[in-house]
Amino acid sequence: MWFWRSDRSHESRIPEGLWVKCAGCKETLYHKELEHHLHVCPRCGFHHRIAARTRLGQLFDGGSYKELFSKIFSTDPLEFVDNKPYADRLQGLFERGLRDDAVVVALGRIGGVKAIVGAMEYGFMGGSMGSAVGEKLTRAIERSVKLRLPLVIVSCSGGARMQEGVLSLMQMAKISAALARLHKARLPYISVLTDPTTGGVTASYSMLGDINIGEPGALIGFAGPRVIEQTIRQKLPEGFQRSEFLLEHGLLDLVVPRRELKDTLARCLGLLL
Repeated sequence: MWFWRSDRSHESRIPEGLWVKCAGCKETLYHKELEHHLHVCPRCGFHHRIAARTRLGQLFDGGSYKELFSKIFSTDPLEFVDNKPYADRLQGLFERGLRDDAVVVALGRIGGVKAIVGAMEYGFMGGSMGSAVGEKLTRAIERSVKLRLPLVIVSCSGGARMQEGVLSLMQMAKISAALARLHKARLPYISVLTDPTTGGVTASYSMLGDINIGEPGALIGFAGPRVIEQTIRQKLPEGFQRSEFLLEHGLLDLVVPRRELKDTLARCLGLLL
């Protein structure tokens, strides 16, 4: 009797990250194909989350921009500990290369219009808003006023960062007050809400745009739908808290597919200016 023994040294290996499973239609997609379509599923149109710098590269002309306020970092003012110290969480993120906290601010041109854009980074603690995020966005607004430039903020966040307690909640008022000064200077602010935009971010600057734009299918709200259902003990309507539902009920001005977002921003900025 013969037995065949495989030689593991000759096994073919598929590189990790070569294929992506779509969260919408569950199809397995070639990563390069998904990247070519701006991380939107070519089969079902599901908009996958993207990193902040990927977003900036998609929005700015030629993917070229200058980063601002890159030396502002989170600290651990409360010495907060849950199942691990907050300081250790931050150190782990820094070691993974996520050194810009949960927002990247940049200056560049969108369709020829010079603008400042703040793109939130969901990979940094769920895009949560802490003191560093509040400081960077406030400085972005102040720079917009100083240079007489329009502002775009792309939100992707789970809300305020609990590890910074009330200090994170204070950023809601801080950024909103800065936006009031931008409005007084008669400079446009466009808010782009992506999946997810929730909590204190929704309750402050993400809904204060002169124009509020949602990506298709994005979850946008304060509390999550499951929490609301448990609280009111009622079944929520189909599509509740998705961008299309909010557009229908007047909380958004537009729902724009990612491929059309840059051109839409350029047109809106041109009109508002």
